[in-house]
Amino acid sequence: MMMPASRLALGTAQFGMSYGIANRSGQIGRAEAARILAHAREYGMDTLDTAAVYGDSEQILGEIGVTSWRIVSKVSALGAAAEIERGVEKCVRASLARLGVSSLHGMLVHRCGDLAGPRGTALFEALQRLKALGLIERVGVSVYGPEDLDRVARRFPLDLVQAPFNVFDRRLQSSGWLRELKSAGVEIHTRSAFLQGLLLLASERRPARFAAWGELWNAWEQWVRSHGDDPASVCLGFVLGHPEIDRVVVGVDDDAQLAAIVRAAKSAPGEPPPLALSCSDVQLIDPSCWGSH
Repeated sequence: MMMPASRLALGTAQFGMSYGIANRSGQIGRAEAARILAHAREYGMDTLDTAAVYGDSEQILGEIGVTSWRIVSKVSALGAAAEIERGVEKCVRASLARLGVSSLHGMLVHRCGDLAGPRGTALFEALQRLKALGLIERVGVSVYGPEDLDRVARRFPLDLVQAPFNVFDRRLQSSGWLRELKSAGVEIHTRSAFLQGLLLLASERRPARFAAWGELWNAWEQWVRSHGDDPASVCLGFVLGHPEIDRVVVGVDDDAQLAAIVRAAKSAPGEPPPLALSCSDVQLIDPSCWGSH
């Protein structure tokens, strides 16, 4: 297994927009973004996660220079089925141009519904043609939960899947998909290790909308305290403790936060949090259900 820091992938949504419920600093400035990228490489990280819809993230990455990185971006179905091939190629080539690279490590269908719906076959075939041209190395999908995988993972030969996975949200594993995907040779990336920062916030800073799960928050905080660990170390240790996961996507607000995350990954505790800390309520574990921040 690779060293923990090299299994981290850098999420770049904050490079192009204000992102994350715990983010108080807004969009990252270009100079800070360049520092983050340089230090991430020094730490052994080699993968960037981005998307055309992340504001001007791709443009900023291209200006800084990312030719030595493995880059994963995202695409949506564009137009009617007859127009998808042209639309997808235009979108992919535009991402390549903004990033200043000749190919992408991965291109994910951003919304699983695009792949599961009537235009799914046309969309997947369009991406496969771009893969054959050498513009994409891996074709995959970003999902919100195992029900998305139920709809597409056996229908299409995916190369790459990105899914949420953290102490509270263990559905990728409990559904059996983590093991099945790995057995099929699919590259697995997970996101939301900190549940957009909620798992790291002190109780007094946690938004009031999450008070309904008070017993779970109390149990989480008590477990972390009783083991004398930093919550970030616990969160990363839990995810990195699953060898099936190839990359864990983490977003940062500044260079100091990146350094703290790398330290946390390297000092991850051995004992994983108990299953009792998992939750199946999507109103808590799925940020897409939170509404506007």
